[in-house]
Amino acid sequence: MGAVLGHLTRRGRTREDEAMDVVSDVICTMRVGRPALSLEAAAPSWQEEVSAFEGARFYVGAAGRLRVTAPDEAVITLRPGDAVLLPHGTAHTLVNAADGTARFLSGAYRLERARPHPLFQDLADLVGLPARPDRYRGLQASIDLLLGELGERMHGRDLVLPALLDVLLVHLIRACLAERAGLRATGWCVALDDEVIARSLRAVHERPGDPWTVESLGAHAGLSRAAFARRFTAMVGQPPLTYLTWWRLTVAARLLQTTDVPLSTVAQRSAAATAPPMPSPTLSRASSGSRPVVTAGSTAPTAGPGQRLRTPEGPRARTSTPCRDAVP
Repeated sequence: MGAVLGHLTRRGRTREDEAMDVVSDVICTMRVGRPALSLEAAAPSWQEEVSAFEGARFYVGAAGRLRVTAPDEAVITLRPGDAVLLPHGTAHTLVNAADGTARFLSGAYRLERARPHPLFQDLADLVGLPARPDRYRGLQASIDLLLGELGERMHGRDLVLPALLDVLLVHLIRACLAERAGLRATGWCVALDDEVIARSLRAVHERPGDPWTVESLGAHAGLSRAAFARRFTAMVGQPPLTYLTWWRLTVAARLLQTTDVPLSTVAQRSAAATAPPMPSPTLSRASSGSRPVVTAGSTAPTAGPGQRLRTPEGPRARTSTPCRDAVP
C-alpha cells in the first residue's frame, strides 16, 4: 500500500509541489544553528538600531505600529498582522510609531552565508507583507498560532514553538516569492512557477548524483537542448550545468557538516567527484544543532505575560537568562 500511495503521490504532483519542494531543499540546506523568537513590548518614543546579522530576521505587528527602516531609506510600518522579512539580515532601525506601547514578534534564523543560495539572493533586502488573509492564509494562520502560544503557557509549548517557527519561515518565503514574481520577468521567483524550469530543478534536487547533461535535462523538461539552455539561463541566472555543479558541492558540504558518512559516500550521493575544481569553504562534520531557542521575556504588567518591555532609555534589556546560540 505504501508503494502504491507513493506512486500516486508522485504522479499527482502539481507544478506548485515541484517548486515548493525545491524551496524546502534550499531552506534545509541554508538553515544552521537555532532560531530565536520573542514577543516584544516597546514604550512610546522608543527606537533601536539593529546591526547586520548572518541570517534572516522577521517582525510581525501585534499591537500599535512599528516602523522598520533600512539603510537605503526603505520604510515599512507594521500594524497588527503585518509582517516584514529581512532575508539578508540587513542592518535596520526599529521605531515605535504609535502613541502608546507597540507589541511585536521578533525572530531570526541563522543561515549559511558561505554558500548562499541564489533563491535568497534574488529577494529584496526588506520585504513587507501586509495582513491579507485572502492571499496569505497560511502566513496569517502561522502568525495567529505563534501569538497564541506566546501569550499563554500551555502544555507542549516547547515542542509547538519550534515547529511553528519552521512553518512561519516557509510561509514568509512563499509570500516574498509571490510578491517578487509580480514585479519580475525573470529570476528565481519566476523560475519556480515556470513548469519547464521547475521540472528540471526538481530533477537536479532529487537526483544530484545522476550524470545530467544539458541535453538530458532539456529532454526531462520537454525542450530541445538549445531552447532549454536559453530558458534556464534567462530564468535562473546561471547555465544549467553551472547550477548543477554548485548544487552538488552544496549537497556535499551539507553532508559533511551534518552526517558521519564516509567521504566516498558523500561523493557518490552528490557526484561531487565529477565536479570541476573550484574554491569552497572549510568543511566541518560538527552539527550545529537544529532545536530553536525561544527567548522568554519580562512578566512586568505593562509588557504583558511572556513579553519584554522596551524603553526609550536604552536598547533591549533581557530579563531572561541568556541561551546559547540565541540571536542578539
